Amino acid sequence: MEDGVLKEGFLVKRGHIVHNWKARWFILRQNTLLYYKLEGGRRVTPPKGRILLDGCTITCPCLDYENRPLLIKLKTQTSTEYFLEACSREERDAWAFEITGAIHAGQPGKVQQLHILKNSFKLPPHISLHHIVDKMRDSSNGIRSSPNMEQGSTYKKTFLGSSLVDWLISSSFAANRLEAVTLASMLMEENFLRPVGVRSTGAIRSGDLADQFLDDSTALYTFAESCKKKISSREELSLSTVELSGTVVKQGYLAKQGHKRKNWKVRRFVLRKDPAYLHYYDPSKEENRPVGGFSLRGSLVSALEDNGVPTGKVQLRPWPGDLRVLSNLSNVHSCKTRLWKLSRPFSVRGWCEC
Repeated sequence: MEDGVLKEGFLVKRGHIVHNWKARWFILRQNTLLYYKLEGGRRVTPPKGRILLDGCTITCPCLDYENRPLLIKLKTQTSTEYFLEACSREERDAWAFEITGAIHAGQPGKVQQLHILKNSFKLPPHISLHHIVDKMRDSSNGIRSSPNMEQGSTYKKTFLGSSLVDWLISSSFAANRLEAVTLASMLMEENFLRPVGVRSTGAIRSGDLADQFLDDSTALYTFAESCKKKISSREELSLSTVELSGTVVKQGYLAKQGHKRKNWKVRRFVLRKDPAYLHYYDPSKEENRPVGGFSLRGSLVSALEDNGVPTGKVQLRPWPGDLRVLSNLSNVHSCKTRLWKLSRPFSVRGWCEC
């Protein structure tokens, strides 16, 4: 990583004038967040734009777009809003942490608070959020939804923030109220739950990383069924449930070379095991369905080199010989001498090993 660079990688950015979504390569420095356009799998210099972080406010998670739960919103001193989408909750939180640290670099107390938050409770690997939601919906032992009133309005099928915290502790998903609040925040960030009413919605939009979910008897929440886009039965049948039934072992943005035109486009890749499949999604679309994928059984994977120099590219030959090439942009540079110096081999190696 270059000197002065705090973090770099792909994020999907909403356009200013036309509100479409495009992948950009972002580089975070102490006072500025730069973003670059992609051409031919490489970043184009000079930067496409820059976000001045002095006086910025950050909202994470940002729920302005129901079908994009992994958003970060930045608002500059001039009230310009930037919406940035990450590939996973972990990656989004890592970006939010680093950006917030850059914004508050001159405030040691804030930075220390962020480190405490970063090292807080994490979900055990043997428990999935899907499993917790299934238990929450259980008619016998799950969380009970009922009509609740707030400021003169009645909301059907809701539950209290404090009730969910109690339930998570009593169901042994959390050891204490702090862990339960963190777990409830994860459920909300991953779009399993959504806030209802002024109290809980206001907490989300406050932008305070420490108080997103309220352990409060006046804060209302519900299951986020309305946020899931419905698909037709024909579409449902066209996508094998077996392919998507495996455990996710790695996901992230990669630049993929096209089959016919050989152009490069950024896709969100999800690697699963048992069974082993690699699917890729179009991050510019709101629909969370793969646009392609293939079985990895019998595949050959190799990291490409150019005269012994890592190119940052992964060549994948799925059986029976279909050639596919993936690229991690952070390792692709026009100058070979800088390539060796600035490349991050562990990034490509991580995908190959998985």
